[in-house]
Amino acid sequence: MTLTTPALLFPAISLLLLAYTNRFLVLAQLIRELNAREGDTIRPLVVAQITNLRKRIKLIRTMQVYGVASFLMCTFSMFALFIKFDTTGVILFGTSLACLALSLLTSLYEIHISCDAIEIELKNIEKKPLSNKAD
Repeated sequence: MTLTTPALLFPAISLLLLAYTNRFLVLAQLIRELNAREGDTIRPLVVAQITNLRKRIKLIRTMQVYGVASFLMCTFSMFALFIKFDTTGVILFGTSLACLALSLLTSLYEIHISCDAIEIELKNIEKKPLSNKAD
């Protein structure tokens, strides 16, 4: 394995971390808006949303941890290969790939939870009375 093999992962991991950060920022903004909108009382719908949001925030943190671990292991792998510790470099690269896979699997689960949040909203919309207005 050459030094360039782990280097190929750098752009992919960087983009993943950026995407994870964007997801986190969107959720943080949503939580702030929800807090401002609800005021002193909380509707039952919001209780379900809070549970979902809390779970998603934890998952995004886990995704980021595995992503950063993957990035670090990839860096260490490159360093090991640079100083001619080929076996160590290969092991570290494998560890980096495993961390990346865990990050992606966690991301897949977070997407599933995100769909549950949308389902909560859709159920709330369905409970509303139909309008008699014509389109």
